Amino acid sequence: MARIAGGLGTSHVPMIGRTIAANKQQEVSFKPFFDAYGPAHDWLARVKPDVVIVFYNDHGLSFSLDNMPTFAIGAANEYRNADEGWGEPEPRVFRGAPELSWHIVQSLIADEFDISVCREMLFDHAGITALDLLFPDHDVPVATIPIVINAVQPPLPTPARCYKFGQAIGRAIATFASDQKVLVIGSGGLSHELGEFGKINEPFDRMTMEKILDAPEELTRYTNDEIVDLAGAQGLELMTWIAMRGAVAGAVDVVSSIYHAPISHTGGAMMLIEPAAKG
Repeated sequence: MARIAGGLGTSHVPMIGRTIAANKQQEVSFKPFFDAYGPAHDWLARVKPDVVIVFYNDHGLSFSLDNMPTFAIGAANEYRNADEGWGEPEPRVFRGAPELSWHIVQSLIADEFDISVCREMLFDHAGITALDLLFPDHDVPVATIPIVINAVQPPLPTPARCYKFGQAIGRAIATFASDQKVLVIGSGGLSHELGEFGKINEPFDRMTMEKILDAPEELTRYTNDEIVDLAGAQGLELMTWIAMRGAVAGAVDVVSSIYHAPISHTGGAMMLIEPAAKG
């Protein structure tokens, strides 16, 4: 059966992507953030995942405020990027994993999650930035499955619901008849609010990273309003990390981790984890 090889939580501020595109990772003030991906690149070379699932929030590229699903999964043969308002990007194609996507969809429905299924889906910067951090030469050699979590337009899923959603996806992967290795990414956060540039809550962000590692269930006790008060409106992107940790069940070991603030107007963070070694 397929198995989850690891999980990654990462920030996806557009400045990160633009820095990678300009090849200036070693010239910016948040160089330590990029340096933390060195062990992640070594891990990728050693583990060689076959599929990357990316939890992220769409920024108006595939969905509008008039049509915002709670959860949506891509089930296409390939995905493309498009202009989000930053100017026409370099055209790119990301290979899909439709067989695994449909298996996850069917498993989620059996698990009482009614999810939107997209046979065509545009990858926005939230997903692409995470992939470019892992594969900085822009060559993504793995199949991808984008999964959008609504962190934008009420009604929003709760942290508890996102955690259960991730757990359900973890169960689906574990029943897929394949020897594929899957990396699950939660792309978003941490604390920030677009209307209040500089609203960063470092103590909350660091606590979040500790709980993601050792006690993720404790994060599910927060309400959405409490997260907004503590981490800003866009701090709700934390839902993607919570879903990722739900998928990566049980005890985990840390491969690499960093908190660096600010990156642009955001509490920047990354954490790569893998299932704890047995024995």
